[in-house]
Amino acid sequence: MRDTRPLLETRALTVGRGGVGLLEGVDLRVMPGAALVLRGANGSGKTSLLRTLAGLQSPRGGQVEADPDDIVMAGHLDGVKPTLSVAENLSFWAEIFGTSSIDAALAAFDLDRLRDRMAASLSAGQKRRLGLARLIVAGRKLWLLDEPTVSLDQLATGMFASAVRAHLAAGGAAIIATHIDLGIEAVETLDVTGYRAAPPAPGDFDEAFA
Repeated sequence: MRDTRPLLETRALTVGRGGVGLLEGVDLRVMPGAALVLRGANGSGKTSLLRTLAGLQSPRGGQVEADPDDIVMAGHLDGVKPTLSVAENLSFWAEIFGTSSIDAALAAFDLDRLRDRMAASLSAGQKRRLGLARLIVAGRKLWLLDEPTVSLDQLATGMFASAVRAHLAAGGAAIIATHIDLGIEAVETLDVTGYRAAPPAPGDFDEAFA
């Protein structure tokens, strides 16, 4: 039986960057088997929201309810060590997350033929695939993804979408900031523009950067 409790829930969440509020009053809930896609223009607060949900920065107000051990985030950087091979990179993360096999991650992103290649020699798209393969190695229930398809061609984007579908089918969940339609079922969309925070009053602006 699938767990009916949310993997993550926020209440009246306020998110900022550099001392300035970006989003306020964000209420969201992510259930097992579901994906939430974040929309909004560049600079609208999607990355700051994901970082706050991941516990990488503190909220300016409100609450985030989630088990940190359920969460793994893939941001703009691939998290790849150039002096290690593809297999060594994934094995490193497997040790960090306490998992064992890297075979499923290699297969999901067609990396097995590259397993012995040094990461420094990979193309941008191959490095991105390796960074995303880390999600599978992590074995975490909730994936937080910030523009995950950057540098991916159409074929690799399809690999990523398939990996997300498999993750959801296994009871996982994902929050994805992307402008691309990934063709994934069980997806809800949240336009963060509707939660844009009011700009600081003139007298408060200097305090924000104090």
